[in-house]
Amino acid sequence: MMRIKKNKRKYIEIDPDEIFMDSHNLPKFDNQQFEGRLEKPITRLSLLIVYSVFILIVLVFGARVWTLQILNGEMYNQRSENNRLRHTPVFATRGVIYDRNGVELAWNDPSVDPDFFSRAYNTTPGFAHVVGYVQYPSKDSAGFYYREDFEGIDGIEKYFDSDLQGENGVKLVEVNALGKIQSQNIIEPPKEGKNIYLSIDSRVQSEMYRAIKDIAQKVGFDGGAGVIMDINTGEIISMTSYPEFDSEIMSSKTDKVKVKSYLTDPSKPFLNRAMDGLYTPGSIIKPYMALAALNEKIIDPERQILSTGSISIQNQYYPDLKTIFKDWKAHGLVDMRHAIAVSSDVYFYEIGGGYKDQKGLGISRIEKYMKLFGFGEKVQNSFFSGANGTVPNPEWKKENFNGEAWNLGNTYHTSIGQYGFQVSVIQIARAMTSIVNDGVLRNPSILKDEIGDVVRNIEIDKKDFLVIKEGMRLGALKGTGVSLNVPYVEIATKSGTAELGVAKDKVNSWMTGFFPYNKPRYAFAMLMEKGSVHNLIGAGAAMRETLDWMSINTPEYFK
Repeated sequence: MMRIKKNKRKYIEIDPDEIFMDSHNLPKFDNQQFEGRLEKPITRLSLLIVYSVFILIVLVFGARVWTLQILNGEMYNQRSENNRLRHTPVFATRGVIYDRNGVELAWNDPSVDPDFFSRAYNTTPGFAHVVGYVQYPSKDSAGFYYREDFEGIDGIEKYFDSDLQGENGVKLVEVNALGKIQSQNIIEPPKEGKNIYLSIDSRVQSEMYRAIKDIAQKVGFDGGAGVIMDINTGEIISMTSYPEFDSEIMSSKTDKVKVKSYLTDPSKPFLNRAMDGLYTPGSIIKPYMALAALNEKIIDPERQILSTGSISIQNQYYPDLKTIFKDWKAHGLVDMRHAIAVSSDVYFYEIGGGYKDQKGLGISRIEKYMKLFGFGEKVQNSFFSGANGTVPNPEWKKENFNGEAWNLGNTYHTSIGQYGFQVSVIQIARAMTSIVNDGVLRNPSILKDEIGDVVRNIEIDKKDFLVIKEGMRLGALKGTGVSLNVPYVEIATKSGTAELGVAKDKVNSWMTGFFPYNKPRYAFAMLMEKGSVHNLIGAGAAMRETLDWMSINTPEYFK
């Protein structure tokens, strides 16, 4: 028992003041270590707040999971699939553009960098304005195409764009999380574009361009254009404009310096002078004036009019003065055929506006007949729908000259293709076919074996058309078109020299006509734009160079 008592633990009673002893009781406590402070229990409010926060977090995450998995699960699943499986275009091969003999003018070349074929063009000069160029598909910085089609910007590429471009296919591409391609499969194959065969003969076209460029650079014309048209079908054998741009450079736009030079070039290489350029025609209007006079019984074709070099009329504002209207030369007595051949201005002043005992057509009838032959109007619904042009009349003068009234002098100048008269090269070629076809005005066609629509049948006696043809043939034999009196084919011609500006130191040079004379097949129009009035060569020389080359290299056009 004693041992038990000795091993028994000894307990010591604690006084109350020892329990409540804190730092105030013993200043030696380390306050930074919370020695001597009383510990207080956490309150129920604090615990409630903590519980509430945790519950709120659980609810928010639960709601988000429900939204992602249940409410929008299908949408996000589809989006995930789309991110993994991309639909990309398989570019259709653009149609090839050929000339009438199957020579490629525009085709497709494999490209190393893009997903599509690049557009290649015939490098022979002379085709840019007819063929045109394209704008390539484009993609953003992420590699996605925001423009998936080629777009034709000019020429055939633009006009027949829907036929040439075909239909793109679709390729399914599987990528991993890093965007790397895992597999790909074409789910919809592309459809190739349609090939286009033009009526253009590339051989004649390139040579005509070379001839125009040669004459322009030799004697200082700003530019030029030429057209050869089949009188029976309307097919355009050649239509070119100088200067021009490079179709391949404009399509790829990799040579930015060259593109900029085109855009700032004062010679206007983007202007298609054959269709969109408007020019004062001068004397090439005279055959149509003669037809109007014959049909209106203004004059007999055998009647002669004397040209002493000018006519004069009383000035309506100054009674003591006379206004003189000069001829380019004193021609003596000329009938209608010779007036066309030598291009007598006095003859056409008189039948256009009247003089002494010779009655004139007057501006109203002049305007009527000029529009019958297609001047002052576009070639409707056609690749050739260029500028309208202008046939001057009293209303036009009021609008453009501060309300001024029309006078006889204006009629005289209009009668020889001056004043405000404006035509395009394609309009002249089309009008010439109507002379050859005895009044059938047919629209031109740019496609091989496509016949142009008949615009109208001009009701004038065939005998009157014959007078005009004979006068034009005489012009080639011994008149102003003698430069085209060639040994290999008989040609009928009408030349024109249109004075420009107040100073009249610049001219447009024209040559128009048809061949072969006895069995006509082709009409032509040639323009050399804005050269010196002192030039002795012009459109006739450019057409002669073209015809000489054709006689050796494409003689089939003269048969």
